[in-house]
Amino acid sequence: MEIPSSNGSVLKRSLRKKVNLRNYDEDLMDELFEKQLGGGLKKRNKTKEDLEKETETEAMIAFSLGFPIDALLDEEVRAGVVREMGGKEQNDYIVIRNHILALWRGNVRLWLSKGMIRETVSNEYEHLINSAYDFLLYNGYINFGVSPSFTSMLPEATEGTVVVIGAGLAGLAAARQLLSFGYKVVVLEGRNRPGGRVYTQKMGCEGKFAAIDLGGSVITGIHANPLGVLARQLSIPLHKVRDNCPLYKPNGAPVDREIDASVEFVFNRLLDKVMELRQIMGGFASDTSLGSVLETLKLLYNVARSTDEKQLFDWHLANLEYANAGCLSNLSAAYWDQDDPYEMGGDHCFLAGGNWRLIKALCEGVPIFYGKTVNTIRYGNEGVEVIAGDEVFQADFALCTVPLGVLKKKAISFQPELPARKLAAIERMGFGLLNKVAMVFPYVFWGEDLDTFGCLNEYSHQRGEFFLLYSYHTVSGGPALVALVAGEAAQVFESTDPSILLNRVLTVLKGIFHPKGIVVPDPIQSICTRWGSDPLSYGSYSHVSVQSSGGDYDILAENVGNRLFFAGEATSRYYPATMHGAFLSGLREASRIYRSSRVQQNYPRKCILKNIGPNNDVLVDLFKKPDFESGKFAFIFDSSSESLQSLGLLQITFGSVEESYMEVMH
Repeated sequence: MEIPSSNGSVLKRSLRKKVNLRNYDEDLMDELFEKQLGGGLKKRNKTKEDLEKETETEAMIAFSLGFPIDALLDEEVRAGVVREMGGKEQNDYIVIRNHILALWRGNVRLWLSKGMIRETVSNEYEHLINSAYDFLLYNGYINFGVSPSFTSMLPEATEGTVVVIGAGLAGLAAARQLLSFGYKVVVLEGRNRPGGRVYTQKMGCEGKFAAIDLGGSVITGIHANPLGVLARQLSIPLHKVRDNCPLYKPNGAPVDREIDASVEFVFNRLLDKVMELRQIMGGFASDTSLGSVLETLKLLYNVARSTDEKQLFDWHLANLEYANAGCLSNLSAAYWDQDDPYEMGGDHCFLAGGNWRLIKALCEGVPIFYGKTVNTIRYGNEGVEVIAGDEVFQADFALCTVPLGVLKKKAISFQPELPARKLAAIERMGFGLLNKVAMVFPYVFWGEDLDTFGCLNEYSHQRGEFFLLYSYHTVSGGPALVALVAGEAAQVFESTDPSILLNRVLTVLKGIFHPKGIVVPDPIQSICTRWGSDPLSYGSYSHVSVQSSGGDYDILAENVGNRLFFAGEATSRYYPATMHGAFLSGLREASRIYRSSRVQQNYPRKCILKNIGPNNDVLVDLFKKPDFESGKFAFIFDSSSESLQSLGLLQITFGSVEESYMEVMH
């Protein structure tokens, strides 16, 4: 093959990375921080050299978390964390900010108080301690997560009321954060479980069980990743996805390593060329797709000509479609990789036992109503009303965290209609598809030393079908394999009979392992996902489609009237299509709601009120004189029946009488 030359670089790659085999141990990170920060020595009593070394170390920790070493974030500038920009006060603020970040990252299981900071920072900087601490706290940089010690720090609910739509990572992160700020919060979830597109399923029988993630599965980059913080708080081990990823031809024969390396090199060079052309031309037209540019370059350089080379090239295209949950023909050549500079560093990891362990911990202490599919959101100057069926929830603010696919389907009626700017962004943005076949077998037949292996397909339009398989045996508790289906194949997958799909996967596996004398047993249980037809998601995750740009993520994240807010991975310009992006967007919106309520703090507050029908006022009047009252419980009995089995009404009040959650039920 003729290889195009390039001086560029490409950041969006497959998981076939060259790193040493190891499990990622967060306790080692704790020890490193403790060592670097000098243990319990007080900053006031350290030598000048010690202070300089410690300040440099803390600056690097802050830098790894996304903060400039010697400057302020734009958010800090807008927040007015210092009285004057530049000069000594700003420099002192940055040192104290970095110190606070490093202190908390040194022990994320402990609530960091201002008093702890005062032990290591002179009281002459009290105003900067307050400024830095408040900014970091209310913007979700410290004291977030699921540590049991945080529960005792929850303040009395006095800040206002919020209805969160969706109990996925974004909704749960926001709800917990808002509760820690002193808000009354209720979460409405359409499913009968939390997690949204993060879903761990227990599979198997006869003593062979495995916990398999059918949705979001890989923690993509552990450095500075908030999900890594949650894992540390819960003492859950992380397993690094190992780099060894052998590829197999459609007939099951292993791919020649030299040809594999050559095609991968050429593929990456073509991506470099896309970036070079984009820079030379000052960008591509908005309707130009990445797929069309790659195909043109492929023909121009006359690469991937043999059958083996072509199928290998198609495998890399499928992997790219997997990374973006979309067909290359739909990806914007101009902006498809706009988030690359912000990718989390470090290993890609699986969470032992599945990501439900994070979801379960995030749910603790959060009021969640399941089976509440929201169909209408009304908002205005006086607050919001969120309607799920015949139930109405009233509050000061609403946070909508539903997937972009649900917004695209207009499954929720917004009254008044969303601004034209936001509607246009929703229309332009891409929301693609990734499906899986999850299988539990009687034993591990594919080898204990593999986390991934890939399969080439004979035809280009099928390139994404079972192109990559993940082994979950190291983290799931059982012998489990997951086959990924991306691109055009993922769309066809939705309407194909599951038994046919399973038979195809097994045929692929037998083609690989039978020639080695390894018997492929029938799976104990298998599941085929259908994320595209799921009415509570209508897809998997977002991407920048043709006609769209990274700015559309920001538009989708904009609030409406300081009453209706939006979170989720499709609102995260820097971390779209990731679990940590969803989580961080929840923290972001909790901060925005907090700031908005500071502006509106003189407005009358609303209780979160849930009713059984349109006659809410009647129900309120009824409970002014209940038949029986005990503590926070009030009962009204059916006066027309003396049966102990008759229906009645129950009201449960949380908080004060003036501002309460009210739950009226049969």
